[in-house]
This record gives sequence, structure tokens and C-alpha cells, in this order.
Amino acid sequence: MIQLNYRDARPIYLQVKDGLRHLVVTGAIQQGDQFPSVRALAASLAINPNTIQRAYEALEKEGYLRAEAGRGVFAAKGMGGTGERRETLLKQLDETVNELLFLGMTPQELAARVSAAGTKGEEET
Repeated sequence: MIQLNYRDARPIYLQVKDGLRHLVVTGAIQQGDQFPSVRALAASLAINPNTIQRAYEALEKEGYLRAEAGRGVFAAKGMGGTGERRETLLKQLDETVNELLFLGMTPQELAARVSAAGTKGEEET
């Protein structure tokens, strides 16, 4: 599921968060699927449950999961319109597009690149 690298400079909670986000984005965890409990995931990774809780809270804030009291933690449904992460990525995209246009890339080249990236993502699922 998730592999931790103790030689990585990133904190463990970020490695957990990024690993879980990758599973959601790639479709390994489908929308609506239940995540392992904090204690279960902490035990399987041999880390402190507070680390998992911190990663879950960050993912919930970004809109990748939702916590339901007494039921568990689930991959968010309909992430398209919610979450700070979407807004952050759109802002980064705008900045990148503007820089690429400044560097001489045409709007048609950008559109082709975006189209190719979208097709690539569909092939992986």
C-alpha cells in the first residue's frame, strides 16, 4: 500500500499523505472506499497513530477524503468542485501556462499537451 523511506528528508506524515493521495488519484482507492482505521494503518506501517491522524486530517482538508464519526474514513466523492488542493493546482496551472506562453509555446501546443495528458490518465484507469 504505502512504503516509507526513513532516509527521505520529508516528514513521515507527508510520505503517508502523499502515498494515500497517490492511491486515490490513480484509482487504487476508489471514491467511497473506506480507508484503514488510524490504528490499523499505524500498526501496518509500524508508526505512531498520531502520524496517520495528521496525514488523514491534511487529506481531508485538501478534499481527498471525508471522515464520518463512528463509521470511518472514506475516499471523497465528487472531489471536482471542492477542496483547497483543486484551487492550489489551478493557480499553479495558470502560472505555468503563462510562463510557457511567455517562453514561446503556442496555445495550440498547450491544448495538445493537456489533451495528451488527459488521455494518458484515462489509459491508466
